[in-house]
Amino acid sequence: MRTITKKDLVNSITEALAKSEALQTDEPLTEEARAARVRVTKVLVKDVIQHFLDSITTELAAGNRLEFREFGVFEVKRRAARRAQNPQTLEKVDVPAKRVVKFKVGRRMRELVEVVDEAPMASKSSQLTKPPTPEAQAEA
Repeated sequence: MRTITKKDLVNSITEALAKSEALQTDEPLTEEARAARVRVTKVLVKDVIQHFLDSITTELAAGNRLEFREFGVFEVKRRAARRAQNPQTLEKVDVPAKRVVKFKVGRRMRELVEVVDEAPMASKSSQLTKPPTPEAQAEA
């Protein structure tokens, strides 16, 4: 099992786009000509994103670990076979062993998510408290 980095995926995407590029020429291009050749469209961005997601899926299916610094790590873990219970019928069921994708949050994402979530969680907890009883309101 090897670790795939963002750089590896960028190289893979670049190679895939270079192969599909219709305007390949052997002559050297000036800076202006090179800038004019590259046009970012919604279709191109969609293709890049789809290729990116397909690459992640393919690498995980191959058993590889994907590591994006400060974003997180995707990896495949094996879950052991177990005996479970259907909550509606209380019937015992055998659950076979399987492979599942796990994601471990990176440092930067964790920091950003924690900062964003602090305010909403505080307001939610104050909303979840019970309103004061009439006796408590009279005492105040």
